[in-house]
Amino acid sequence: MSQPADLVAEIEALEAKLAEARQSITRRFIGQDRVVELTLTALLCGGHGLLIGLPGLGKTRLVETLSTVMGLNGNRIQFTPDLMPADILGSEVLDTAADGSRHFRFIEGPIFCELLMADEINRASPRTQSALLQAMQERVVTVAGENRPLGRAFHVLATQNPIEQEGTYPLPEAQLDRFLVQIDVPYPDRATERDILLATTGVEEDEAVQVFTRDELLAAQVLLRRMPVGDSVVELILDLVRAFRPDEPGASDRVRDTVAWGPGPRAAQALMMTVRARAMLQGRLAPNAEDVIDMARPVLSHRMALNFAARARGDSLSALIEETARGLTRAEAAA
Repeated sequence: MSQPADLVAEIEALEAKLAEARQSITRRFIGQDRVVELTLTALLCGGHGLLIGLPGLGKTRLVETLSTVMGLNGNRIQFTPDLMPADILGSEVLDTAADGSRHFRFIEGPIFCELLMADEINRASPRTQSALLQAMQERVVTVAGENRPLGRAFHVLATQNPIEQEGTYPLPEAQLDRFLVQIDVPYPDRATERDILLATTGVEEDEAVQVFTRDELLAAQVLLRRMPVGDSVVELILDLVRAFRPDEPGASDRVRDTVAWGPGPRAAQALMMTVRARAMLQGRLAPNAEDVIDMARPVLSHRMALNFAARARGDSLSALIEETARGLTRAEAAA
């Protein structure tokens, strides 16, 4: 068992390395600090991220840069309506040897990597989308009755276009729940867009530099789980997740009138991990209540839904999450 002083030293060393990685990423993915923080959070937690944004905002560039900086072998799949599960997982082919004997040989699909970019994941059919379910949760795929492991360092960063929905198949709740965080990629502001123009239309561009290796990232994921979390933060996480379940005895009238279904236990697990990651990325040794408030929206927004009446009124799920989180924090402080 490591001593507290050793744990502090390990966390501080990792924080310095993460700051270097973040700097390398932002040289190529300019001005989107929040997006970079959330994608690094997903990788630090060993989870998956769902990137929501219009085409041309740099999502592919971000994933390619992350692959280089974090030392991960990356692949990209462009999801289309005619994509089949075998196109992702791989398939068996019949080989004939020189002596005339025949045997089946498995050809790995693009899912056998360490960082998979699933581009426009909602354009694939439900059958193909479901091929990712086992891989994302268990890091194993089953082909021809045989389980084939993907390895511990398997992460999915999927993208969706929030506007163009023609010819798409919305992800079911079971698959949405497997994404650790939802990451909204907004338009850059004017100053940022100017920096992007100058950085990307010249003769040379900044190159990403590898900072982590695969083994170092896996070690960081273990260290993250050793980071202490205070009882008050744990209770706040539980209060927050349970506050959005309309059938919960303590649910507010607003939640009962607004929320169709709320987040399950996996949301609390995700918050527990992501608040640690946020604290680490900001150079702190333990998470606090502000970390819970900050991570509430990316963790919860895809794990709950507004009911029909709330959608008709134009209610905002993001505003509800923010107000509830801050209200619980104030109530806890007053108590």
